[in-house]
Amino acid sequence: MKLPFCCATALLIASATAVSAQTTVIERSSPSVVTRERIELTPAQRTTIFRTVTGERVRTAPPAVDVRVGTRLPATIELQEMPTTVVQEVPAIRRYRYMVVNNEVVLVDPTTSEVIEIIRQ
Repeated sequence: MKLPFCCATALLIASATAVSAQTTVIERSSPSVVTRERIELTPAQRTTIFRTVTGERVRTAPPAVDVRVGTRLPATIELQEMPTTVVQEVPAIRRYRYMVVNNEVVLVDPTTSEVIEIIRQ
């Protein structure tokens, strides 16, 4: 059976779309879907955040807390507001909170309790 050129082309496109859909990967780290919000920070901004936050007397979180980008933190974890000096230099992080774990600054979205970035020295 011969197909007209336009039908054959449409069939080829449909099959290519189906193949690409099969390669889509959906990651789940918990029963709920993780949004994976990311923030782009320059090396200078990362340094500013790390130095300012670790220079303050902040109580650190217990080292046993599972801290990876994309994980949700338990409600029992106390998060700190961003220091005003950091927000002035890096306004993009104004809405986030942070905690310090194992000498790392962990940026957290307070609405979802999701870790969005980890800043190391």
